[in-house]
Amino acid sequence: MSTWITRLDSTGDGPRLAVKDIIDVEGIPTTGGSRALERIAKPADNDAPCLAGARAAGARIVGKVNLHELAMLPIGTNPWFGSPVNPLDADRIPGGSSSGSAVAVAADEADAALGSDTGGSVRIPSACCGTAGLKTTYGRISTEGVWPLATTLDTIGPMARDIAGVVLGMQLLEPGFQPAASAATRIGRLRTDGDPAIESAIDTALRQAELDVVPIEWDGFETGNELFTAIYFKEIWDADHTLLESDADGLGDDIKSTMALCELLGAGYDDAIARLDEWRKSLSTLFTKVELLALPTMPIFPPRIEEVAGDALLSGVIDITKNVSLFNAAGVPATAQPVPAAGSPFPASLQLVGPHNSEELLVATAARVESAVG
Repeated sequence: MSTWITRLDSTGDGPRLAVKDIIDVEGIPTTGGSRALERIAKPADNDAPCLAGARAAGARIVGKVNLHELAMLPIGTNPWFGSPVNPLDADRIPGGSSSGSAVAVAADEADAALGSDTGGSVRIPSACCGTAGLKTTYGRISTEGVWPLATTLDTIGPMARDIAGVVLGMQLLEPGFQPAASAATRIGRLRTDGDPAIESAIDTALRQAELDVVPIEWDGFETGNELFTAIYFKEIWDADHTLLESDADGLGDDIKSTMALCELLGAGYDDAIARLDEWRKSLSTLFTKVELLALPTMPIFPPRIEEVAGDALLSGVIDITKNVSLFNAAGVPATAQPVPAAGSPFPASLQLVGPHNSEELLVATAARVESAVG
């Protein structure tokens, strides 16, 4: 078993929902994709509150899906439960941490899936697997009953094969949710130093959607990633150090090597928290000029699994996450969706970013792009 950790035979005619195995489902142990957590996990007493809308809508929870252990890394592999297989190329990473969620919807084993996004974990597997996802505004969807990773950054969001499925997933999370009546009309294009084929694919998709695109200059990328890094490494230690101390043999080597960096990389936590509001204001200023921002979800196509293993892990993580994790520090919502990339066997992934609580406008705009690119 690689995509699924627990399969559930849910009856009925409601939409099929896959749930990442850090979200409590009543009666099912939450493993977090970790042997150490599995060994102490007990059946959940209740559903996590974020599942209430799905239950009310008669959704069929068809199982709990696999992930990168403890939702900690963007690779998506798992040494304990097998690794979800990228449907585009089995030799490539499926992306993480919500790898099982992306693979489940790509394989049409679920109509929608729930993932978490702390540093890109909804958007990165969507980019790697050619599917769609939505990182929600921080605090919009409850994370009660969800195994924490970094509480200043953690969010829950929907994943699906297409934008209609993302809207369905959002409606299961938030009953009554509806896309905006029309797409954004003015998009700010943030240029990155990513693969030129990916940058070109983003430009082509926006042009085909006939959106009003204007170039945006912003010097906040590096600062945002610095703030994210300090917060992330301090808070993942707070969340998971007891597992490391009580059952190190039950954690994968990549998790242990990541946590070994926490003291060093989390040392600037207090300073990062103090600087966060000022940096967020610099991002908010952009939304006085444009409605949404557009840039690649990932600056590279999904790497081969061996290319981000061992000593290459840290540099690989930085490359994979540098366009997404800063928006977790900002707390703002963002989408990921596939767009064709000329000359590549893999699609590029367009990331649209909006101000707080702009999910309705984001999905309406994403749907316009999807319709335009086919």
